[in-house]
Amino acid sequence: MSERATDTLHFVARQLVDHPDDVRIDVSSDDRGTTLHLMVHPDDVGKVIGRHGRTAKALRTLIRAAGSLDDDNVNVEIED
Repeated sequence: MSERATDTLHFVARQLVDHPDDVRIDVSSDDRGTTLHLMVHPDDVGKVIGRHGRTAKALRTLIRAAGSLDDDNVNVEIED
């Protein structure tokens, strides 16, 4: 598990939302790598996804890069 990727996602997500105390990340691992399940306040889901999913795509790219520093394949799932 990539602690660096988890910490990075937590920091960035808290900066994006209006309810930073409601940001939660659950981690699951399987043979394909690590999946970070990001949960935010229902009012903030749109801010994390962004217009046409651009913010979510940028988050996934950033976290994938942070995970690769620890030789881990990391994916991000945004939960409703």
